[in-house]
Amino acid sequence: MPDLSSYDYAYVRVMPSEARGEYINVGVILFCRTKRFLGARIEVDEARLRALAPELDLETLRRHLALIPEICAGRGPIGELGQAESFHWLVSPHNTVLRTSPVHCGLCRDPEKALEQLMRKAVRI
Repeated sequence: MPDLSSYDYAYVRVMPSEARGEYINVGVILFCRTKRFLGARIEVDEARLRALAPELDLETLRRHLALIPEICAGRGPIGELGQAESFHWLVSPHNTVLRTSPVHCGLCRDPEKALEQLMRKAVRI
């Protein structure tokens, strides 16, 4: 399968309480070096999030989540680092309400389609 490219991805999660360990997947970040692709999709199911953490400041959360696609697009100081560096910065471990899953890998022909499939699989459930 010579036309397949490898990619790395991580789910973007909201974990309001470290003690409870509960989280909701709200997006995916995908990096495909060979296709020169770094992209993210973010979708927040506010009803699910309010059920999990009614005290959470959703406006602040939305502002922080909006930065992820901006960084992937190469904007801002982190985005200007380059795709690989930006991806690794985004998926590095953070001990905050916003965090990412461990990095996983896959193979695809089209990273945009792979990103959409991951969104359907783990975010839009």
